[in-house]
Amino acid sequence: MKKLSHLFKRNRDWAAEIVEKNPDFFKVLSGQQAPEYLWIGCADSRVPANEIVNLLPGELFVHRNVANLVKHVDMNCLSVLQYAIDSLQVKHIIVCGHYGCGGVRAAIEDTPHGLVDNWIRSIRDLYLKNPESFAGLETEKEKVDKLCEMNVISQVYNVCQTTIVQEAWKRKQSLTIHGWIYSLHNGLLKDLDVCISENEEMSKLDLK
Repeated sequence: MKKLSHLFKRNRDWAAEIVEKNPDFFKVLSGQQAPEYLWIGCADSRVPANEIVNLLPGELFVHRNVANLVKHVDMNCLSVLQYAIDSLQVKHIIVCGHYGCGGVRAAIEDTPHGLVDNWIRSIRDLYLKNPESFAGLETEKEKVDKLCEMNVISQVYNVCQTTIVQEAWKRKQSLTIHGWIYSLHNGLLKDLDVCISENEEMSKLDLK
C-alpha cells in the first residue's frame, strides 16, 4: 500500500521551515487558538483560506463547503459558527465566494449533477427568481460571476439570521459579518461592500 510518503516529507519540510523562522511557534500554537476571524468559504482546492489573507495557522478559524453556503439545517456549519462566536469570541465572520465557482455554475445548468443538485438548490432558486439581474449579461461566465456575488450576499444574510448571531448581537458582543469574493485569475479579494454589525444594518443587503 502506498502511504503518500512525499506528502509526509513536505510536512516535515514545512514544519522545519516554520521552526527555523520561529522556534517557539508550535509551542505557542498548541497552547491555545484565539483567532479573530471565522472564514466561511468554498471547498474548492484553489481557494486556500489562510494563504489568501496571508495568515498563519491559529489566526483564522475555517469552515468550507461546496459554494460557501450557510443553511439553517446544516448542523456542521452551525456548530462551527457557534463555537467560533461563543467559545473563540471571533470578532469577524467572512463569507468568501470565488468567481467561476463550479457549484454556482452547476446551479444554472439544466443538466443533472447528482446529489450536489440538492445542496445547491438555493443558488438555483436565487438565479431563477431574479432574471432581471442577468438580462444584460451576454456570456455564461458573466452570469456565473454575477450569481457568485449574489450568492455571497445571500449567505451573509443567512449568517446574520442565525439564532447564534442574533443572540450574540443581543448581548452586545462585537461581531461583524463581511461578504468578499476571490478571483482565481489574479489572486485578489474584492469587498462586496457588505459589512453588517447589527440588525439595523441588514437593510444594506441587496438581496434582489
